[in-house]
Formats: sequence, C-alpha cells, structure tokens
Amino acid sequence: MHQKIAEARGDKIFNIVNYIILSAFLITVLYPLIYILSASFSSTNAVVSGRVWLWPVEPGLQGYKAVFEYKAIWTGFYNSLIYTIAGTIINVVLTIIAAYPLSRPDFVGKNAIMFIFVFTIMFSGGLIPTYILVKDLGLLDTRWAMILPTAISVFNVIITRTYFQTNIPKEMLEAAQVDGCTDFKFLAKIVIPLSGPIVAVITLFYAVGHWNSYFNALIYLMDRTLHPLQLILRSILIQNQIDPNMITSEEDLIARQGLSDLLKYSLIVVATIPILIVYPFVQKHFVKGVMLGSIKG
Repeated sequence: MHQKIAEARGDKIFNIVNYIILSAFLITVLYPLIYILSASFSSTNAVVSGRVWLWPVEPGLQGYKAVFEYKAIWTGFYNSLIYTIAGTIINVVLTIIAAYPLSRPDFVGKNAIMFIFVFTIMFSGGLIPTYILVKDLGLLDTRWAMILPTAISVFNVIITRTYFQTNIPKEMLEAAQVDGCTDFKFLAKIVIPLSGPIVAVITLFYAVGHWNSYFNALIYLMDRTLHPLQLILRSILIQNQIDPNMITSEEDLIARQGLSDLLKYSLIVVATIPILIVYPFVQKHFVKGVMLGSIKG
C-alpha cells in the first residue's frame, strides 16, 4: 500500500487558484463555440431577439437548409478537398526534403541556405510581384495557383529540421551507412517512420491553412467553378447582406436580419466541421510534436 503524501496548505491554495484561472480560460474559449453551435440550430426570431444563450431555442435546421440551397457549396467543398489534400501532400514532402539535409552536420553550405530561407520570412516581394510571377508561370485560373505559391513554409522547415537534429541520432546514420544504406533510403525507411509527431504537426498546420485559404483564390481565380469553400461562403454572406432600399416593412427587416445572422452561424459550423473531424486523430502526435519542439528546439 502506498501512503498518499498530504499536500501542504500553500500547495492546496496554489492548486485552487490554478483551477479557477484555468476554468475561467476554458469558459472564455468554450462558450463562443457553444453559442455559435446553438445559434445555428435556433430559429431566426430567437437569434434576432437575443434569446439564445447556451442551448438552441426553437430548434430547427433553417440555417443549414438555407446554406445548402446554394449548389455552389458542394463545388466549394470539392475544390477545398482537392486543394487541402494535394496541397498538404506537396507541402509535407517538400518540407521534409528541405529540412532533412539542413539537419545533417555534414551538409556543406547549410548555413548559407538556411540564411536564404530565413531571409524570405523577413522580406518578400509583395502582392504585385507575386501576382506577376504567378501570371507569367501560367497559373492564373488553374488549381495550381492555390497550391504552388504556398508549397513550403519556412517556419515548418525550421521546426522539422530541429526535430530531426534532436531526435535522429548521428550514430543511427553512421550505422546505416556502414550497412550500405543510401541517404534517400535512410530518409524513407528510418527518419520518416521515427518522425510521426512532427509530420502530424506540419500536416495539421498545412491542412488548416489550405482549408481556410481564400485570399489567393480571390486574387488568382476568376473561374467560379474553381473557388474554394471559404470564398463561396464569403460570397453567400455578401449576397445576404441587408440592403435598406429593399426593406418594405419592419417584419421584412426582422426576417432578413434573422436569416442573415442565422446564415453566419451555420456557415461557421459548416466550414469548421471537417477540421474538427480530423483533429482528434492527430491530437496525440500534434501535442507531442509541439512539446518536443518547444523543449528541445
């Protein structure tokens, strides 16, 4: 039997204060999410009158019905899936290919290359030169315009390189080289299988970035059939903004305002559900990878 050590009075007070502060933070973060979800399932009258606080009032699916009446929603979902899946695969592959050589102590010129990478974080050409480059490459109005300009993130390269440096022993590489293992085989067979946490971290970072991306589509894509979900949702919100000249009565104003507010909440839920579904599957690796980078980086 293990005897439980009694906590000192100061420790008890410290723990109580911590629980109170953390509970306050939890409520601050959690309540807006619960409110948005509840409002999306409530009636327009309940949303406009402010009767929604925690649970749905007069539950219904009016908001979601209004959202999915737009056929462009399904096109946007399809496009966003393509951009997210294809873009994330390219991102992760290029990040690993760039980070691994930079983590090798015997790689000649790695400091100069790393300087060039970091330089791009501090200075960039800006929107107009980037647009001209994309245009000259013939990427305008193509799916590649949503993938290639953001094919790699220097921040992710840095944290991936740090992970390789601190978690892949040099002795393992030397032993593999003695057995005749090539660099590409060592990367594919040993480094990547041992780097699940950091791969999960950068995969989630890239996937969320692609899923939420709309600005590049706004600049580079004129063809509406190529627009991602976020840009479609933005268009729906703009279309449902209230024009005072179209209001004929107070009841009409309330109805339009209620539908507009309900659409906002429903669109937020529709846009975030895919990420919320994927996150639990990578949460363990995500937390581990972030902590390893913060402690050892």
